[in-house]
Amino acid sequence: MTKGEENLIDLINSILLAAVQPTVADTSTWSWSGSLVMNICVILGIIIAKVGIRNKGKGPALPLLEPFLGKNFGAPELIAGASIGHLLGVGAILGLTNIGLIT
Repeated sequence: MTKGEENLIDLINSILLAAVQPTVADTSTWSWSGSLVMNICVILGIIIAKVGIRNKGKGPALPLLEPFLGKNFGAPELIAGASIGHLLGVGAILGLTNIGLIT
């Protein structure tokens, strides 16, 4: 094996090791503060979906949520908004845990 091949193998090993090592704080336990942050982010995601989705009302309707979300806000929009909210929530919880605001 040449010196260049050894360097390449060392580089790949260091990249794989960096990908496996934990770089964020441990957030495996449930907490009220984390759930509050997640709920706020999901509500924010639904608001973003309500404002941002152009072709609304294409899927099944949500009659129980009509007074809160309007007539053209159905199940696909709700799922999209909750998905965006969960992505925001994971980032917010990890960030707040990393700086020590959430335990």
